Amino acid sequence: MASAEGLVKRRRGGGSSSSLEGHLSKKSSNDSFSKSDDERDNYGKNKLTILEEVLLLGLKDSQGYLSFWNENISYALRGCILIELSLRGRIAIMKEVKKRPLQDRIIEVVNDVPTGEVLLDEALKYMKMEQQSVLTWIDLLCGETWNLMKIGYQLKQVRERIAKGLVDKGVLRTEKKNFVLFDMATHPVADFSVKERLIQRVINVLLGRVSKPDKRTIAMLCSAYAADVLDNALIGLNQNQKDAAYQKVDELLQENALWTDKAKAMGTTEVMAGVYSVYTRMESIL
Repeated sequence: MASAEGLVKRRRGGGSSSSLEGHLSKKSSNDSFSKSDDERDNYGKNKLTILEEVLLLGLKDSQGYLSFWNENISYALRGCILIELSLRGRIAIMKEVKKRPLQDRIIEVVNDVPTGEVLLDEALKYMKMEQQSVLTWIDLLCGETWNLMKIGYQLKQVRERIAKGLVDKGVLRTEKKNFVLFDMATHPVADFSVKERLIQRVINVLLGRVSKPDKRTIAMLCSAYAADVLDNALIGLNQNQKDAAYQKVDELLQENALWTDKAKAMGTTEVMAGVYSVYTRMESIL
């Protein structure tokens, strides 16, 4: 089970294989992904949420499922939910005279109009019921509580529901696979161009080809880092490039978790900074 205790930097050389590796490795190192592309990148008809982007990075392309050993993605996805709701202007941090640490600041609903995204709206409904801190809401949405009165706030089947949303958007498809003792629905990649663009976006920011990444891209990168799925986007890089990429994302996470003036200028909200602060305490990067 993921926890919010002790961030340790990781620099890994290996990673799971991806059918995109060969194609991406042929791309010129001079490829760039401009800010304007970032802002209008709707991946076809429907723009992906940060939750969908993080899940897509973690999925094995042809097998259509996440690593069975990844214990961090579920926790990070709940953080993504708070980030999305903040970016959409649905939640904010309550104004208090005495400022608490960012992760302990209380969230309030400031706009209860549905977003149209089922998971986001379910979380928003729960948040209208009571006010809790950033850290507490991530724990509650994960079901990590001993309070039986609050166990009902747990969001169920989050990964499967996100995957089905990607199926509806034409990014994934659904298959049934037999795993000896049981059958399981899997979701292989159907539109490789979407994942390819996402990976290229990751690489361009982390290798410094984009000088001012937008706030959604920063959120995606920090969440992917916490979810332990960033390696899947860096397979085509050499070790020096991977080291540089991890150093860059770690700098982004630390900068935004402190909610510095620079982070505020990049568009990071107080809620987002609270989530990033939680990420920095996770044991997801070993």
